Amino acid sequence: VQLQASGGGSMQAGDSLKLSCTASGRSFSTYGMAWFRQAPGKYREFVAGIIWSYGSTYYHDDVKGRFTISRDAAKNTLYLQMNSLKPDDTAVYYCAAGPPTPIVIPTITEYKKWGQGTQVTVSS
Repeated sequence: VQLQASGGGSMQAGDSLKLSCTASGRSFSTYGMAWFRQAPGKYREFVAGIIWSYGSTYYHDDVKGRFTISRDAAKNTLYLQMNSLKPDDTAVYYCAAGPPTPIVIPTITEYKKWGQGTQVTVSS
């Protein structure tokens, strides 16, 4: 599967933004999917994950209540709705595909397929 992330932009604190990740080559249905982000000078970190077949989700504490991960099976597209954006959310956001486990695994090494990343910049 090949992943393509899109939807990034330059925002103000408090704004909302929705990222998309489309797949080509294979359905997401056999994967656990996740969003990661990497801020300048920092390690790539887990943001949110979803088990495609079950719809169960898991979030990093920093985004819980503000971000929502979802999927559209018919469009084979993964989304990340980001509300109440903060300057600390500034990063390159990546979608990733991992093993079809029954629970979300927030460990970067479990994800073998990555999109190219989309920049999100939030100013105060």
